[in-house]
Amino acid sequence: MILGGAQENTLLSCEGLHRRGHEVTLITGPALGPEGQLMDRAHKGGYKVIELDCLRRAINPLRDLVCYYRLKKLLAKLDPDIVHTHSAKGGVLGRWAGFALRGRGAECCCRQVGKLLEAQMAARPRPRIVHTIHGLAFHPYQPGWLNRLYIAVERSTGRRTDAFISVAEAMTQQALAAGIGRRQQFTKIFSGLEVQYFLQKPSAQEIAALRGELNIPTDAVVIVTLSRLFELKGHEYIIESAKRLAGRYENVVWLFVGDGNLRGKLERQIAEAGLTDRFRLSGLVAPERIGQLLHACDILVHCSLREGLARALPQGLLCGKGVVSFDVDGAGEVVIDDKTGFLVPPKDVSALSEALEKLICQAQLRERLGQAGLELCRKEFDHELMVDRIEQVYKSLGI
Repeated sequence: MILGGAQENTLLSCEGLHRRGHEVTLITGPALGPEGQLMDRAHKGGYKVIELDCLRRAINPLRDLVCYYRLKKLLAKLDPDIVHTHSAKGGVLGRWAGFALRGRGAECCCRQVGKLLEAQMAARPRPRIVHTIHGLAFHPYQPGWLNRLYIAVERSTGRRTDAFISVAEAMTQQALAAGIGRRQQFTKIFSGLEVQYFLQKPSAQEIAALRGELNIPTDAVVIVTLSRLFELKGHEYIIESAKRLAGRYENVVWLFVGDGNLRGKLERQIAEAGLTDRFRLSGLVAPERIGQLLHACDILVHCSLREGLARALPQGLLCGKGVVSFDVDGAGEVVIDDKTGFLVPPKDVSALSEALEKLICQAQLRERLGQAGLELCRKEFDHELMVDRIEQVYKSLGI
């Protein structure tokens, strides 16, 4: 339960289902790392929270095997109707552990595995297995052999899954193209947000105070990025773009919101470019303050190279901001080029700089794009609608 999109989605789902009278148990690993954590809020949600120290992001075959057996034991005790998993690691271990309960401890020889699997899926006994795809473990920025391994694991785990929820249609298409699941198993449900935090615009005095906290002039054009300072999040392309724009636009300030293991490296890159006075790094910001901070900025830029559908995009649009994003995964489902923002090819610093320059120079363009984005996202990203749709998936499985 670090501070992240998949984790916020899981938290809001647990809270919403609990409010509606469902008996909810969250099983999660420890919130380790510099990104911040949501565990404190999880413990205040009113539902049961179980923390397994062995459930960690890094792959460790021995620890993961131990975790699988601990999950299976826990689920047997809980006896759930639904096992709903999130993220790649939790998704594999949780679905295998949940599916194992269908045989109620029965073991079979290797020749009978396929027939037993087919029979168990056809009978569809409890628990039903649901998995939300926030992003896929395989992607172009890692070795081919590793992608082939991940795809094989996901295909096998997919055969033990009753329903998939994708946070973007792009995730559905990528999964199907890799041979994971069947089309009728997939439902697209945008990752819900607490929309009210983004629709409430602070006063001019409050915005001035927020900028003052970050040492940003009141008349500056602020380009903000909301993202963990982590690999493949694309901060280096924003810095390269700033090298081209900073000299032409002296009133522009870049703001990185978030923390991570690349902070020191990024600070060095900014210093080497002679841009220390033009960049602000806020560090961690409480989730409930993100909306206020976005309202104090002018343009949101997101340069992640892989992302199911970055929550920063609808967050920026809900605040009526002009948005620029690399055209990856589900970004184009909310950033509609020249209607709600600008999409640019991944890694293309020239196109990125050109799109940002348009928004820097044209306040009316920022307003037009931001207003259209707000109307698009106001309803579709409400977390209550997300929970409605999750319940519909559960009911379709006979629950």
